[in-house]
Amino acid sequence: MGQVTILQIKEIYYPILAAVNIPANLMTIVILSRGNCGLSKCISVYMVAMATADLLVMVINIIVYHIFSYHFPLSFLSHTPVCTFILYMATVILDLSVWFTVSFTFDRFVALCCQKFKTKYCTERTAATVTTTLSVLTFLKDIPTLFVFEPERIINKVQWGCRVTEAIFSSPLVIAYGWFHGIWRIWLPFTLIALFNSLTIRRILVASRARRGIQGHRGENHSDPEMEKRRKSIVLLFTISSTFILLWLTDAVIFRTNRLTNINQYRGDRTNPAFIGTETGAMLRLLSSCQNTCIYAATQRKFREELKKLLKSPWRLILRLFKSERNASIRIQL
Repeated sequence: MGQVTILQIKEIYYPILAAVNIPANLMTIVILSRGNCGLSKCISVYMVAMATADLLVMVINIIVYHIFSYHFPLSFLSHTPVCTFILYMATVILDLSVWFTVSFTFDRFVALCCQKFKTKYCTERTAATVTTTLSVLTFLKDIPTLFVFEPERIINKVQWGCRVTEAIFSSPLVIAYGWFHGIWRIWLPFTLIALFNSLTIRRILVASRARRGIQGHRGENHSDPEMEKRRKSIVLLFTISSTFILLWLTDAVIFRTNRLTNINQYRGDRTNPAFIGTETGAMLRLLSSCQNTCIYAATQRKFREELKKLLKSPWRLILRLFKSERNASIRIQL
């Protein structure tokens, strides 16, 4: 029953996720690239990087791997070299999605808590350098992934499918890399995000109390633009970071449990709790690649305005074409 349920959920869940979130991430990239949302260029670079990584997650991890490769097991995508490269790229893109979120969190920490360092670090150039460096390091770090798979079967001397080589489970080097990979993707980002968020929120709350005390001492009751700006920064930062942690939490717990109990294989047993838990964690993990657009729309007024303009633009274009054709036909009649 567990096998049927989890596989049926996957077949419905992944196409819906891709259909909704590919357009959403594309619109987010277009809107943020225009620079009309009232955000600094530095923040826009990180947000565009996160949206781009999330878009690639939808394309590679969901459409290519979970939909096409799954439903067409004997297609070109199932050749072992191609399958291995897809899994490598899926790993890279997911890591980038995680670390772009961490870099955004650190940038907001510097901007709100380190005033002296802010002018040097919180710049468009630094943001571009950070995202580029993270991309290069991630591509290099995940290269060992290319060497852990073997063909599932060989038909007429053609290698098909990918599965983890059984010999690597007894290799101390591979086991160590597996731990490092889990720490790099899950536990280290969790720790850094929680640390930067706690320090940022603590600093802002202290500064806000001091500012309110000064205003109260002066007898000022009008709204404070600076306080409003800080409030919006906290809402955006905390919402992005907290939803990221919540959606990755199941995957983190399953990873830790499997490692401690040495559950490395459940091949062929789709009712195994480890398999069901891993697949559930993967679905929630991939869901984290589509939450930022909803967060921007919910917390940023100018983003909502730009989104409305973008959604209306195709209809405006159609209306202009219709009017131009109508005017042309009237001129011909005259």
